[in-house]
Amino acid sequence: MKKRYQIDQQRAVQEFRQLAREENPNLQMIFPMTEVVGLLQEGVGHLMREAGLALMSLVMEEEVRHLAGERHEQHPARRAHRWGKEAGYCVVDGQKVPIQRTRLRSPENREQRLGSYELFQRSGPMEHAVWDKLMRGLSTRNYGAVVKDFHQAYGVEKSAVSDNFIASSREKLQELMERPLGELRLCAVLIDGTPFRDRQMIVALGINIDGHKTVLGLREGATENAAVVSELLGDLAGRGLDFSVPRLYVLDGGKALAAAVRRHAGEAAMIQRCQCTSGAM
Repeated sequence: MKKRYQIDQQRAVQEFRQLAREENPNLQMIFPMTEVVGLLQEGVGHLMREAGLALMSLVMEEEVRHLAGERHEQHPARRAHRWGKEAGYCVVDGQKVPIQRTRLRSPENREQRLGSYELFQRSGPMEHAVWDKLMRGLSTRNYGAVVKDFHQAYGVEKSAVSDNFIASSREKLQELMERPLGELRLCAVLIDGTPFRDRQMIVALGINIDGHKTVLGLREGATENAAVVSELLGDLAGRGLDFSVPRLYVLDGGKALAAAVRRHAGEAAMIQRCQCTSGAM
C-alpha cells in the first residue's frame, strides 16, 4: 500500500502535467549579458548548467503562481498560499544540486507539494547515471571527482554512489526477470552455471534465429541440480516461452538437468550435453 506522501507526490505531478498540457503557459527567462559573459569564463557547459537551474526555478514559480496567484494580490480561487522559502535540491546529471523552492500550504493547512519540484527530484535519473558510469569502469572512489559539474553538488560521495548503484541494479534485475519472452524466436537455449562465492548462478541464455543472444533468466542454487533448473524453466514458461517449439538445448551437467528440460519440452527438446568451462556463455 502506498503511503500518504507518495500519493500526494503522484497527485502533484499529475496536476502539474495537466497544467502544462491544458494551459501551456509561456516562460520567459532573462539573463543579463554581463552574467552570461561571467558564466562563459568557465565554459559553455557551465553556462548551460546554470541556465538550467534558473529555468527550473522559473518553472516552479510558474506553478506557484498557478496555485497561489500573484504575490500580494487577492485571489479568491487560489488553492494554496505561500509559506516562505526552503532550501531543497534537484537531480542534474547524476548529482544533487541545491535549489531554493517556495513552500505552499493548502486551505486545510497542509503542505502543498509542487509537481515540478517532485519531477526535478526524481532519483531514477541519478541511479541510472551512476549505474552506467560504474558499468563502464568508473569506481565509487573516483566518481565524485569525475562527474561533479556543480560547485555545490552533493550526493556523489562513495556511500551515496554505492546506494544508487544498488538501487539501479535491483531495478534492472527486476526488469530482466520479468521481461516477456513470447516474441522471441529461439533456435537454441544454453543452460549453464557459474560459481559465485559458495553458490551457483544458473543462467539460461537464448539464441535467436538471427544469432542474437538474450539472457532469459537466472536462478541461484547450491548446485546445478534439477530442482533449480526446473524452477528456472517454469519461470520462463510463465513469461511466455513456448516449450512446444522444437529447439536445441545445450546443457553443462548430468542427466538430472536433461530430465528437467524433458519435463518441460518433451519431444520438442533436442538435448546436447557438453563439458563447458565455467562462465563459457
